[in-house]
Amino acid sequence: MEKEENQNSNIEDSHEAEKKTGNLEENSESEKEQDKDQEVKEEAKEITPEEKIAELEDKVARTFAEMENQRRRFEKEKEEAFEYGGYSFAKEALNLIDNLERSKQILETDDKLKGTEALKKSLEHLDIIKKDSISIFEKNSIKPIESLNKKLDPNFHQAMIEIEDDSKEPGTIIQEIQKGFTIKDRLLRPSLVGVSKKTSKKEEKTKENKENTEDK
Repeated sequence: MEKEENQNSNIEDSHEAEKKTGNLEENSESEKEQDKDQEVKEEAKEITPEEKIAELEDKVARTFAEMENQRRRFEKEKEEAFEYGGYSFAKEALNLIDNLERSKQILETDDKLKGTEALKKSLEHLDIIKKDSISIFEKNSIKPIESLNKKLDPNFHQAMIEIEDDSKEPGTIIQEIQKGFTIKDRLLRPSLVGVSKKTSKKEEKTKENKENTEDK
């Protein structure tokens, strides 16, 4: 009995092995067929000469467009270098105007020189130098910014202080601390200014109290 069972078991194992072998062969054949189908599809997808030419034309057009964009950028940079090449030099040269103005203020506040002929002549010479310098700047498209009695413009002015003044509309420039300049259509440096603001309520009350006291 045991021998018969072992023989039957061996026969079944043999059948199972044959089935597996058959399945592997079938899978192998299936994979080969799939590969052939893929090759056929790839062959069908091959680009035609007309499509190849169209693709090359598109690439050439893109290349020319990029070259044209680069050429325009280079032209713009060259123009800007020509127009604003002296920007840094011009900005540094403004120190000359500032120093002339400071020299005037120092001389004007010197008690020993007040009312003297020497002071008068010195101030006249400094004014001449300042006017000549500004004239040279203007010939090179460097112009001073007009600020006094104008509304504050953040594009050209930088407010440094607020000054109470009810006679002016709030935000009106009533003091020029440092003159600003432009070069062509660009800001070289902003004007440093003081702008008006309304008198605070505390100040108004103080003034009213003073007026009432004086009346009494």
